[in-house]
Amino acid sequence: MKIALAQLNYHIGNFEANTTKIIESINKAKSEGADLVAFAELAVCGYPPRDFLEFSEFIDLCEESVNRIAKACTGIVCVLGAPTRNDRLEGKDLFNSAYVMEDGRVVSKVNKALLPNYDVFDEYRYFEPGLVFKCIEVKGLRIALTICEDLWNMKDNPLYLMSPMDELIKEKPSLMLNIAASPFSYVHDDNRVKVLSENCKKYELPLLYVNQVGAQTEIVFDGGSFAFDKKGNLLHHMKYFEEDFRIFEFNDGEIQGLEPISYQPPSDIEQIHQALLLGIKDYFGKSGFSKAVLGLSGGIDSAVVCALAAEALGPDNVMAVLMPSKYSTDHSVSDAMGLVNNLGCQHYTIAIKDATDAFESMLKPAFKGLPFNTTEENIQARSRAIVVMAFSNKFGYILLNTSNKSECAVGYGTLYGDMAGAISVLGDVYKTQVYKLAEYINRDREIIPVNSIVKPPSAELRPDQKDSDSLPDYDTLDAFLYQYIELRKSSKEIIAQGFEAELVRKTLKMVNMAEFKRYQTAPILRVSPKAFGMGRRMPLVGKYLS
Repeated sequence: MKIALAQLNYHIGNFEANTTKIIESINKAKSEGADLVAFAELAVCGYPPRDFLEFSEFIDLCEESVNRIAKACTGIVCVLGAPTRNDRLEGKDLFNSAYVMEDGRVVSKVNKALLPNYDVFDEYRYFEPGLVFKCIEVKGLRIALTICEDLWNMKDNPLYLMSPMDELIKEKPSLMLNIAASPFSYVHDDNRVKVLSENCKKYELPLLYVNQVGAQTEIVFDGGSFAFDKKGNLLHHMKYFEEDFRIFEFNDGEIQGLEPISYQPPSDIEQIHQALLLGIKDYFGKSGFSKAVLGLSGGIDSAVVCALAAEALGPDNVMAVLMPSKYSTDHSVSDAMGLVNNLGCQHYTIAIKDATDAFESMLKPAFKGLPFNTTEENIQARSRAIVVMAFSNKFGYILLNTSNKSECAVGYGTLYGDMAGAISVLGDVYKTQVYKLAEYINRDREIIPVNSIVKPPSAELRPDQKDSDSLPDYDTLDAFLYQYIELRKSSKEIIAQGFEAELVRKTLKMVNMAEFKRYQTAPILRVSPKAFGMGRRMPLVGKYLS
């Protein structure tokens, strides 16, 4: 039996594009002799559809697409993810389902039982858990079909005490098939392979696993669909961060023609690089935009964002605006120009001295006798935001935010200033990782000027300003932040690891007090296991002693 996995990039709510893409893959599978083709979780509508699911018209459009796709399923069986209405009088209105289509119609459905309700997932808000566990049969082959559930660890499962596979295995299936919507993070890949492998060993069954690819605002899906044998050996993984299609031969209880391979994923930085490129590309493409604008300071953060945007969108579609202040150094301008020349992107230079002088003059009577402080620094940052937003409004450019995760964490940014933007590219990338990204971008030739990488970081909002005036060194800061944000360790636990107690308490206070800023910032491309935004929900006015 030949089974095709179609790893596709879907667009939430774009039923015409999704349906066309799915039918094209069905026809491809048929032309190459496949007996079954499988698509990802909620492929019809895109994942995660969120509150679109609360609109009856949206579900109607899902059903229309399913019926159209079913008609294309002649001479082949199709497994496809889509929401379905719950006809029972109790529970949520919908199920998260896998449709099985054959002979031009829907022949059966499997409803997802284990509904994730943590981090970026909120499925229990919309869906009723499935309670019936039954294998599907295709050409006499009994298949245990699950929906992303093989990735669950039971300790994270508050709704069920057992996996659906514990029930499905009683029907003696020959193969496990898992359709998924598994988001990317740079620490998730090893765990995903480990959990899938352990499932194969536990149930002594081979597994085909199909994930989706593409970015849906903050969330990036990396693809990497897999095939495992019944001993848990990895046989094949499909491409990462791009669409792919593969047919597997299954006979005599085994996936044929493939030998076990070692799992050797790209490095964390390479994966982050690819994820950010895909995040930028899909944010623009799926929103109907093509051109980006950003402020280019000569520092490493804006340089990395500019380089990523140029690679994702093409340098002709990137406008870098240099906005020197009276505190900017000559090398900041020359470093920025060096990057522009290396990339070949568009650029414009607009000094902000006149604007900041005008604001300070306007406010002078009200501020008479008061010393220079962050007020005047923020006026500079907000003057720059006015300039880049003017470019955005006048030319239809989308503004890219260039703040990194370290700055976002401790509130080292100006609301309505350098925190402005439609999408935050580096908001889930710590400063120490930004340096590694810059080195990776320069792996073949110098794109980002070396001086942008080696010079001490500075916002250049006052004479001789350095980030180190206000913050711990980034190696120490990022190590602390990872313990607190990603690993959710308490201050006592972090101090016990050897961090200086006063630094921990001071930094923890900075992180918690900056929550109101993060609440108002741009959506952040998620590359870590715990990004700011929808996956980390903290009260704005809570008093937290950790």
